[in-house]
Formats: sequence, structure tokens, C-alpha cells
Amino acid sequence: MSHHQQSHTLERDALGRLVFIDAAGTRHTGVYPVRAFPITAPGAGISIMDQSGKELCWFDGITTIPELELALIEEELAAREFMPVIEKITKVSTFATPSIWDLETDRGPTRIRLKGEEDIRRIAGNTLLIADSNGLQFLIKDSTQLDKLSKKLLDRFR
Repeated sequence: MSHHQQSHTLERDALGRLVFIDAAGTRHTGVYPVRAFPITAPGAGISIMDQSGKELCWFDGITTIPELELALIEEELAAREFMPVIEKITKVSTFATPSIWDLETDRGPTRIRLKGEEDIRRIAGNTLLIADSNGLQFLIKDSTQLDKLSKKLLDRFR
């Protein structure tokens, strides 16, 4: 069964957010694409999710996506995938800022320096963006999915 036959539109609004307009004409602002198999088969299966992480649309593969939409999706994926994803916070040097954080990311362990609590931003639902003192961005896709220790450490800062 393929669901990509429905008529829908994908566009960017004035603020640069992705907007998905479904077949019924409902606008979903701040949607984001997710690859079903980012590592093993990046071209196969892409979902468009709304801000609460609900799937709005599924494409069987990039070949089934209209060209203009594909450009938007690729752009958005590139921006997100460029960011290392924090999988675990193993240690923080102090509960005051600035503090040094030891992290496990999808690209291996790293250490960042957090200048202030305002460098932890919630972008959508439970998705957090953490900026280190060099301006590098790290992504926590879903703070509720972190292990107990990571959650406990993170909670001390927000």
C-alpha cells in the first residue's frame, strides 16, 4: 500500500519553518522529515512528522517525492543530520554554569562546555538543542527517551 498519492503541499513559511498542508487543507507548521533508515538506506522511506512526532505523510523512497518537495526535505535533513545527536549525558563537572559536559553522541564520545542555561533550547515537543561555547549545536531528539542519569543531569539545568 502506498500513501504518497494523496494531494498535499510542502512549503516553507516566512520564518523558514516547513509547513505541510494535507489533502484536507489543514496547515501543519514546523514539520520535519525523518529517514526510516538513515544509515543503511538513506534514500528509502521518509516520513514527514508534525511537532508532536506524529507521522503526517510517508514516502516509500526519495524517487516518489515531487522534485520541489524533495529539495525542501533534503535541505531540512542536511541541517538536522549535520548536528551530532546526544544519546547520553555521562557526566557534568558542576551544576552551575559554565560547566563541562561529557556526552555520548551518535558520532562517539565528546566533551562540551556549556556557558549558560539559556544555551539549552527546546525546539519542538521534547526536542532540545544544546549549544556549546564554540557555537556547535547538539541535538537531543527526545529528552523523554534519555536514560535516567542523563535526564537527572539535564533536569538540573532547565
